[in-house]
Amino acid sequence: MDIRGGRDRRPGDRRPHRGPRAPRRPQWSPDQQQRVVVGAETAAGSTATASTAGPCKPPPPPPPRLLPSPRLPLSQPPPPRLIRPQTPPTEQPQPLQPSTPRLPPPIGPQPQQECRIRESGDGVEDCEDAAGGSSVADDTELLAKLRCPSESAEVVAEREKRRQRRRCPDYPGLALSSSVFSTETGMKFSIIRNELHNVLKPQLRRAESEVAALNRRIQLLEEDLERSEERLATATAKLAEASQAADESERARKVLENRSLADEERMDALENQLKEARFLAEEADKKYDEVARKLAMVEADLERAEERAESGESKIVELEEELRVVGNNLKSLEVSEEKANQREEEYKNQIKTLTNRLKEAEARAEFAERSVQKLQKEVDRLEDDLTGEKEKNKHLQEEMEATLHDIQNI
Repeated sequence: MDIRGGRDRRPGDRRPHRGPRAPRRPQWSPDQQQRVVVGAETAAGSTATASTAGPCKPPPPPPPRLLPSPRLPLSQPPPPRLIRPQTPPTEQPQPLQPSTPRLPPPIGPQPQQECRIRESGDGVEDCEDAAGGSSVADDTELLAKLRCPSESAEVVAEREKRRQRRRCPDYPGLALSSSVFSTETGMKFSIIRNELHNVLKPQLRRAESEVAALNRRIQLLEEDLERSEERLATATAKLAEASQAADESERARKVLENRSLADEERMDALENQLKEARFLAEEADKKYDEVARKLAMVEADLERAEERAESGESKIVELEEELRVVGNNLKSLEVSEEKANQREEEYKNQIKTLTNRLKEAEARAEFAERSVQKLQKEVDRLEDDLTGEKEKNKHLQEEMEATLHDIQNI
């Protein structure tokens, strides 16, 4: 909040440099005016017997004029403020003439005092120069207002004021006729004014020191305000950067959450597929065990058939030997041959059936082996996919932990 404008000021809302502003005359408070009047009455108490109109109250000295420094940009330090007090013109006290009789206060228009231009060594009472005529007129007006209430004095002061307005500053009459009061009254007023000036000089110095302190305080407050505005701009920029970083982190967190959800769904699907693959592998193992058991039984049957074939062959050999030995008994040999042929055919049929069964068993065994190999390859592939997905999941978890760590650090 700007303490001078009463509204919020942003870092970019800076007033342009407009140069020095017009000085403003500070207003006198009623307490200060009362102190000035009391001081004037105290200073004029010693000369109250010299005038029948009572003590007149001289005007207070004008307060010091302050020249405010213009607002400068933040890169340049503000220049020191100068205090130029406007001190009232001082006059040298003149000795009083004790033989001067007391005069009553004039009523109505008063005659003007004729003065001469001072020459060197003439000893004549001189008056103010042409440039001081305006100050004498101002003193006349102020003294007329500070005197006891009198309509004629106010009328004379107003008339003199209008006359001074109509005249040119170079008019010579200002140097020849300068005051409405007599010489004695002018000297008394000069003494009163000098005493009042001496009384008010410490107050003026204190006021000047207070004004200087206030100017320094205003300068420090302006510097503090500019530093506060700079800190506010820096804090606003940092806040904007932090907000942007927080928004980016929030977006990244949402993206990672979506990715993690998708990865979790994919992992669930892969786990389901892995369960199905394991179930199929177990079923294949069971079928393989059954086929192996059947193959072992077929092999045992084949061995027995081979043994029977060997025994049949041995019997055939024996029969042939008997046929060779018994050539005479043809019928018995024919019957034996027929029986042997029938047995041989039976044996051949059995061998064929056993051979076909063996081939079928071998084919089934080969098919089972191929199925087992395919299932083993599928299991290996699924295990590899599972290992890769686990690695991806581990990598994603590490990225999420790193992102959460960065967010916590922010």
